[in-house]
Amino acid sequence: MIYQTFEPSSSLSSFIKCYWTLDSEDGEEALEKQTIVPDGCMEMIFHHRQHYKQLTMDEGWIIQPKCFVFGQLTRPLEIMPTGKTGIFSVRFHPNGFLPFASIPIREMENKAVTLERIFGQDVLALEDKMMQAESAEQRMTLVEDFLLEKLTDQNTIHKIIDATIETMMESKGRLPVDEVAKMVKINRRQLERKFSEAIGLSPKQLSKTIRLQETIKSLYSKKYSNLTDLAYQGEFFDQAHFIKDFKELTGLTPKEFYGNSLEMTMHFFSKE
Repeated sequence: MIYQTFEPSSSLSSFIKCYWTLDSEDGEEALEKQTIVPDGCMEMIFHHRQHYKQLTMDEGWIIQPKCFVFGQLTRPLEIMPTGKTGIFSVRFHPNGFLPFASIPIREMENKAVTLERIFGQDVLALEDKMMQAESAEQRMTLVEDFLLEKLTDQNTIHKIIDATIETMMESKGRLPVDEVAKMVKINRRQLERKFSEAIGLSPKQLSKTIRLQETIKSLYSKKYSNLTDLAYQGEFFDQAHFIKDFKELTGLTPKEFYGNSLEMTMHFFSKE
């Protein structure tokens, strides 16, 4: 068996951990059972020779599809080749497949799900080209072109934006944009472009707004002893940065805001 790994392009490195291939050498046909243990990564598999078969829970064997995504493993998987091996696989980061999934990730657990079920008829042309390709490099190009096109799909963009906003809300706007981008598996420049188009704000602007709202809630609830404590609670770099960001978004310093605007603000928060 010849096993090789390849690095993804920078455009997809936030989603894809690596590509790998496994091919039988001429005259080789080792039909031995193999055990795959969970590693937290989902795989997109293309069989361009004989398919593998996998052991089911009831100790029976089923033939894997020609092209499929295998969901997260929660238990060891027993597989066996049925002839000459020819595999090209895309190994995603633990959350890397999420933007491309059209069905809940949970429904894919311990299953080989056909690409057609996930991507529809759009993927059939890719499958044919992958079977006809003569090298791993050609297959990498085909897959990357397909996945990059999917990243421009509006449904995919919406999922990325939704995941970004959810992450920002959960962190109360305190995470740096670079860290948020890593968590939703997209590079910062792509995130900023898609985010601004969909929301009308940059990720940094929305993050600052969310953090300000949390600060105003603290002002309202009086969960602080002084402004220094309030800045510390909001995880600002220091009090000067806190005052700068606060004034940028409200037009007032925290002290001025507390005296002039808090009464009106309290009416809004009291309705939540």
